[in-house]
Amino acid sequence: MNKTTESTFDILYNVFPKLDDDIEQKILSPLSCIRELESKWVIEFDLPLVKKEDIFVSFDPENTITIEAKLVEPYCDPKMERCEFEYFKKSVTLPGKINEKNITANFSNGRLVITVPKTFSGSKIPIK
Repeated sequence: MNKTTESTFDILYNVFPKLDDDIEQKILSPLSCIRELESKWVIEFDLPLVKKEDIFVSFDPENTITIEAKLVEPYCDPKMERCEFEYFKKSVTLPGKINEKNITANFSNGRLVITVPKTFSGSKIPIK
């Protein structure tokens, strides 16, 4: 690994706790950020060492978005012996109604950004 890659992993995996990593399946849980805005949710995932074509994003009827991504090379945590991670995987469940037909995803510089529009229903109530 080059020094840039090592420093990225030092920041991502040595500073933050690894609560969702699956050592047996060699899967890392990526860092993520979820922001709720008035008309949409914006979900960001940090996916270093991943190519766009190796990312799979799915959405299910329970409003769960799952991302899976294969690393371009196995990553080994320096604090653990004989452990090489090969994938990222994380699921996020969103509340409320979602406009699943207009979900968009963009990947750039190791960051996946998914925009999930909300669906609004109902009618305007006149005030007398």
